[in-house]
Amino acid sequence: MSCQTLPECLSADMLEEEEEEDLEVFTKKMSGETPLPSTPSSLVNQYHLDGDGDEEQQMDAKDLFVTVDKPESHITALETFIMYRVLTKTTRSEFDSCEYEVCRRYQDFVWLRSRLEESHPTLIIHPLPEKFVMKGMVDRFNNDFIETRKNALHRFLNKMAEHPILSFSQHLKVFLTAQDFPSHKKQGPGFLSRMSDTVRAVANSVRGLKSRPEEFSVMQDYVENFSNKISAVDKVSQRIIREQREYLDELKQYGPTYSQWADTEEELGEPLRRVASCVERCCKETETQIHHLSEVMVPTLHEYVLCGEVLKAVMRRRDNIQTDFETKNEALLSKKTELEACQLQDEVNALADRMELANNALRGDWVHWQNSAREDLKSAFISTADKNVDCYEKCLAVWESFLLSQRREDIEERHEDSI
Repeated sequence: MSCQTLPECLSADMLEEEEEEDLEVFTKKMSGETPLPSTPSSLVNQYHLDGDGDEEQQMDAKDLFVTVDKPESHITALETFIMYRVLTKTTRSEFDSCEYEVCRRYQDFVWLRSRLEESHPTLIIHPLPEKFVMKGMVDRFNNDFIETRKNALHRFLNKMAEHPILSFSQHLKVFLTAQDFPSHKKQGPGFLSRMSDTVRAVANSVRGLKSRPEEFSVMQDYVENFSNKISAVDKVSQRIIREQREYLDELKQYGPTYSQWADTEEELGEPLRRVASCVERCCKETETQIHHLSEVMVPTLHEYVLCGEVLKAVMRRRDNIQTDFETKNEALLSKKTELEACQLQDEVNALADRMELANNALRGDWVHWQNSAREDLKSAFISTADKNVDCYEKCLAVWESFLLSQRREDIEERHEDSI
């Protein structure tokens, strides 16, 4: 097996079927990785997040740090896949060492998330970047695409490392530390077990839930509303970026037209060249603005579109647990013999305990998720607002400078005429 830096484009016949499915529709960097820009005259810079002090305290108390970097392509005659380096630093006593370095591919991250979801069905586990199955998108399997995925995977692992429950999962520890990782992956539940869970979930959905508690009905309504709203904003934001890119393409043709015109004019030549220069500088600022939107705002919005789907799945799993309890409880009431009743009573008690644990887990994680989402979206909105103001201020300064230069020339011309 060979290992090399990723080429600009990989041919479709070199990609294995599993890796083709890994192609995600996901833009590049997550919002938390880009600091707020600094614009002296911007009001946004005077705004401070309410939780800044708390965030610093959390960083001081943090004892598990994870980094995903150095993606490398592994190419053989049979398959092509990407390996990412995962670096872990920790002071936790349950780890044998304070530093670990392992290599993981995308499918390994999928394994981790699946195991966490199976172990904690009503915890809100952060989404991975999407899979994309269209072979027409193979040409996007290049360095930029891998950088996009690396940033998304880095964010996923850090969400797990910061979680008050998931960060202590044995599955996460194995993922971060095991050198013989393939052998650990084989120890998970088999296909028949997963199929059984799926069949049971379908059966529960057919039977339906009889009496969902009011607090979870409120959560369900919030999830539906949040998912609809964030999806709409995500679509509009992507459309805005497309339109801005079209505008930028037109603007890039606009400046050279003034330069060509200036070459044919004597008296207007200099002002026309200055207009061309202003347009060129505004092009650069607009390009920076679009780059920021595509790397900060849109990825954050789309990430929470995926979170909306995660929330829906968590609510379904909670409802399935309650449906199991209700079904067994009904069966218990219909049993006539004492022996049958005793056997079912044990199952009902176990399901009641499981339902209580699931409900408590969701209650606690719901608050944690809302706080995290609020900070992520607030950071993206403030950063984008600041970048927009910065762009418009600089473009305004460019055109104001042009106007001042023309006014000075008019004053000088009138002064010469008066003499």
